[in-house]
Amino acid sequence: MTLAKLMSDAMKRKLGEQLGVAEIVRKQGWGAVPSRECGNLVREAIRMAEEQLKP
Repeated sequence: MTLAKLMSDAMKRKLGEQLGVAEIVRKQGWGAVPSRECGNLVREAIRMAEEQLKP
């Protein structure tokens, strides 16, 4: 299953805003986001998930 299917649209939009790719997504969709930025998005999503799991 892909990250896009696991994450909510709201979470993806929030991360896109944080990483500065929201405009690309709005105009062209997630497929137009450079792979480096997609990797950064995944890294940030993992970091956020780990923070939520901390006691």
